[in-house]
Formats: sequence, structure tokens, C-alpha cells
Amino acid sequence: MSEKKFKRYLITSALPYANGPVHIGHLAGVYVPSDIYARYQRLKGNDVISVCGSDEHGVPITIKARNEGITPQQVVDRYHAIIKDAFQRLGMSFDIYSRTSSPTHRETASVFFRKLYDEGKFIEQTSEQFYDEEAKTFLADRYIVGTCPRCQSEGAYGDQCEKCGSTLSPDELINPKSKLSGAVPVKKATKHWYLPLDQYDPFLREWILEGHKEWKSNVYGQCKSWLDTGLQPRAVSRDLDWGIPVPVEGEEGKVLYVWFDAPIGYISATKDLTPDWEKYWKSEDTKMVHFIGKDNIVFHCIVFPSMLKAHGDYILPENVPANEFLNLEGDKISTSKNWAVWLHEYLDEFPGKEDVLRYVLCANAPETKDNDFTWKDYQARNNNELVAILGNFVNRALVLTQKYYSGAVPAAGALTEYDCATIEELSGIKASLEANIEAYRFREALKDAMNFARIGNKYLADTEPWKVVKTDPERVKTILNIALQITANVAIAIEPFMPFSAEKINKMLNINKLGWEQLGSMDLIAADHVIGKPELLFEKIEDDVIEAQLKRLADIKAANAAAAAAEHVTEQKEEISFDDFQKMDIRVSTILEAEKVAKTKKLLKLTVDTGIDKRTIVSGIAEHFTPEELIGRQVLVLVNLAPRELKGIESRGMILMAEDASGKLELLAPGKKTNNGAIVG
Repeated sequence: MSEKKFKRYLITSALPYANGPVHIGHLAGVYVPSDIYARYQRLKGNDVISVCGSDEHGVPITIKARNEGITPQQVVDRYHAIIKDAFQRLGMSFDIYSRTSSPTHRETASVFFRKLYDEGKFIEQTSEQFYDEEAKTFLADRYIVGTCPRCQSEGAYGDQCEKCGSTLSPDELINPKSKLSGAVPVKKATKHWYLPLDQYDPFLREWILEGHKEWKSNVYGQCKSWLDTGLQPRAVSRDLDWGIPVPVEGEEGKVLYVWFDAPIGYISATKDLTPDWEKYWKSEDTKMVHFIGKDNIVFHCIVFPSMLKAHGDYILPENVPANEFLNLEGDKISTSKNWAVWLHEYLDEFPGKEDVLRYVLCANAPETKDNDFTWKDYQARNNNELVAILGNFVNRALVLTQKYYSGAVPAAGALTEYDCATIEELSGIKASLEANIEAYRFREALKDAMNFARIGNKYLADTEPWKVVKTDPERVKTILNIALQITANVAIAIEPFMPFSAEKINKMLNINKLGWEQLGSMDLIAADHVIGKPELLFEKIEDDVIEAQLKRLADIKAANAAAAAAEHVTEQKEEISFDDFQKMDIRVSTILEAEKVAKTKKLLKLTVDTGIDKRTIVSGIAEHFTPEELIGRQVLVLVNLAPRELKGIESRGMILMAEDASGKLELLAPGKKTNNGAIVG
């Protein structure tokens, strides 16, 4: 697309589910990038509004409420407050943080649905869906659990298996059960309304594939994949008792599907913010940008634009810069397993280090591929970059000014060739910084912003004013004037990324916040202006602080493993009589020889001394043990099992084993070495 000048900017950030707090994955994927962009546009003097809010409807809310024995409203009230407070403490500059349970949203979503309904934009379909006869309710996908058809793990949901990550449908589950009552669900007819996405295929192809080739490759590629696969009608209503009721008479028990309801929250939030909301949503002079994670691409690039197109009164997004996922210490972040760094907890444990987190998450943002947050990297970036480069430069410039001139900014004298070269180098950063932010390359933009401090640090290290002051005090005046001008530039450049630090620098310089148009200028602070008291911008983070966080994660991992092991226990088999048990002859035996069975992956041929004879047993354990590590091991063998031929080898007996939650096999053996042939019973 050709460049277009816009009069105003509408920035939206994906609405977080109010069924839990916000974690660093959310921040790196959506909220830190969104805030950087909004702050940058405001610094440029543009008309900007940034809207967000809690997504308070949908099945995750009702599951949370049922698990805790409280109402859905109590759930969303709790987490809306936690999330909103944490965002404010992190410095998120939303113009409004709203919620989809608000009266404005209920009315806006209902009117939106009703307009499309009255104009015949939906299709009505009756389909067979799972129904819990005991709970007397239709079951959303997340309320159906069973065995995963892909990996065979228990407890897979009707929409996804969290063990292997496969996307599922309830019909694919093996032995499906209701999460509400444990009953086997039945199929029952129910009526719903669908948005016929297939009818919007030509529009979407032209708008995205032809009109927005500048979109990030992950966004563009996922959209193209969806379009090439073929769009299908998508439900806009659900059988639930929590949500916005479908505004059609006689349709009790049906609510707006959360992915129809939620994005309309951007509109209702803007309505609550300003009576002039329409100019942000209905004027072609507005640039609308959606900040989301990659799991929301289809909804913000295909579903919501189709809704807006069907409605006809609204503009479409100019860009949807979605990030990939952030992992934690090498593992996927999981809210259900508490494998996360929660924002509100971080802010409590690391007071005054809001910008450290913002910096690390931006510097390591998963912009083009999944990335990993580690506490060691967090520590290294703080100590080696924020403390040693940014903090060190600002501190030296201010402390030396206080020491030599009692805080009064010295006037610059004649510039040396090195001074001019440094100023020239600084002047080239702004264009790169702007280009990277405008293209949503925030990692590169952060490097540009930090380059002001890097150049300043190098300038002071090379000019050595603490030495020169003894021989040429006039020269030091010029050096420190330039250093202070660079410091003021640093405050402008880092403000979108680290607003608290920018504010501290301005306070120490004793100046008001500067605008973006002043970035690159070397006369931001007048001679004789008196600066404030220097303070450290950042503090070194010690090893024990990081070790405490790593120990916390290790404890969580151990607890998750124990819980998984407990869940892995299979149901008791049918009862047997004591006489049946007495028929089993289990003996302590020693493995004498072991070798792989040719042309197989799993089978080992074992020669075993049972105490009553030496015999051959074929066992499917080759993927868990090497032949070498088995020789000489004592094991328990069921010796009176009927012989069976495997790959032409007669196997006489069975090695007894136990399988843990991860699927790993362990040999069962006596507690201490004993004689072969000892009977177990």
C-alpha cells in the first residue's frame, strides 16, 4: 500500500480474559508493544487513543467460577481489578481500560448483532451438539473431556489436548464425558446463528492478500492459509447462561459467542471514553491498529473485519502486528500449571523495576518466532545493559556536572572534530528509530534508543573529563554540555520503552517532558540551567535474587510432576479372587544376556535366570533401556505366563514394570539383592 497520512490513531490491545492474572507472555506478545507504539505516537503530537479492557464472557470464566464455587460475576470482578491495577503499575498508558460486562458494551454488542440479524447477514442452522442430561445443559467444548485421539492421554478437552497441543473437536474424543457431572453426553439438536465467512472470501482476499502485503509475515501467512483452506460459516451464538443474551425474542438460554462479543468491546470502550467515538471508528482519516498474540490472528484479521464489513459503518484495521509466543525457562507458559511469571506478583517482588521488565520483554520479544524468557537473561540485561550502559552514562554526566559546576549547565565552547563526529552519529539514529517503530520492529527500535546512551557512554569514556579537568577545564565545559544534551535526548528516545526511567531523567535534569520533534537536537538544555540531584537509574540484581526465582519455578515443576503422576493412575481393574492371585508365580530373576531383536524398534531378547531355569523372554522395552544396562539387573518375572511367539522367538514369561506419568518405564525389582527364584506374593 502507498503511504497515507492519518489525522488520528486508534490503538487496540487484545482484551485479556478475566479468569486469571496477566503474565509475561501476554506482556511480550501484546501489551508492551502496544504501549510503545501509543506512547511514540503521542510524543509526536498525534491524536491518539489506546483502548483495552477485560474480556469477561466465555467458557473459561464459567469453568473458573464452577471450580471455585462462586458466580462468574465474582470471578470477573476479582480479576478485572487485579489486571487493571497491574497494568497501571507497569505504566500501560491506556486511555481507558474497560470491561465487557459494562452496560455500554451490552447495548453496543446487542445493537450490532441486531443490525446484522435484521439485515439477513446471518444464516440460521440447527445442529447436533453434546448435551449433559444430568446437568440439563448443552456443553461447550471445554466442558467435554476424554482421551486424546492423537496421543492417547486422558483429560483432553473438546477443543484441545494440552498434552500434545492438538486442536480437536468434541466428536474426536475417545470416551467423552461431561466435565460438569461426569455423565456421558448425548447429542441433541440446537439452533444457532452463523456468520457466513465464506461469503466474505472475495473481500478478504482483496483486502488482505492484495491490499496489505506489508503486514508481518506470520500474520499474512496465517491469513492466506485460512483463506486457501476455505472459510466456513462461524457461529455467533452459544448455549450458555453467562454472556450477553441473544437479542431475539423467544431465544432464552442463548448468548453471543465470545468471539463475536469480545472485539466489539473495542467499540464500546471508545464510547465510554469519548462522545466523539465515531470519528475514531467511522472516519477513513483514522488509522486503526490491533495489537494481538498469534492465537488471535484469525479473529482480528478474518472474523472481526468480516463483522465490520457486514455492518457497513466501520473502518477496518490498517495493521494487525501479532507477535509469537514467549516461553519461560524453555517450557511453554501454562496458566493451568502456574508455569508463568505473573505481572502483579513481579511488581510486588521487584518494586521500582517496572522498566527492567519492560526493557527485557521488548529486547527479547517474540516478534518473528517463539522466544524464551529466562531469569539469567533478565539479570544479565539489567546488569550489563541498563546499569552498565544507560544508567552509567546518565549518572556520570549528572554527577560530574554537580561536582565541577554545582549543577549549573556549562556553556559549550569550540567543538573538536571528535565532538562533531559524535553529534553526526547521534543525528542519524532518529530516522532508524522512527522507521523501526512505524514498522512494528520494536526490538530494533529499542536498540536504536539505547544507542543514544551507548554513544554517550563512549563519548565520556573517550574524552575523559575527570582527567582533562586538571589540564584544560574549559574543554570539560564543552564535554559536559554535550553529555547533558545527549542525556536529554536519551530521555526522549527511551520514553516509549521505559517511561519511568525517562521521567526520572527529566526530573534529575530539572526539565519538563520533551516532544519527539526535539529528538536529535543538541540545544535542549540552556547554559546555566541548574539540574537536580543525581540518583541511580538502575541497581544491580544479585545472584541470590535470581536463584530465589529459579527455586520457585523448580518447586512449581515438581508439584506439577506430582500432580501429573496422580492423574496418570488408571482405574482399578475388575476384582479377582485370592485363588486367582495365587495362580500367579512371580519370582526374583537376573538378566544374563540382552540383545535387540532384528528389524524391530521396541523388542529386546533377554536370557533370564529365574532360579528354576534359564529361559528366553522377549520384552518391548528397547526404547527405554539399552541391552548393556540390563545385564546383571535383578527383576521380577511372571514365570507361569503361557509361552508366546514374537518375531519367531518363543517368549516364556513377562518382566514386571511400572510406567510413570511421563510414560517412562521402571523395572520392578527387590529392595535388595536376593537369590534367584525367590517367590513374590
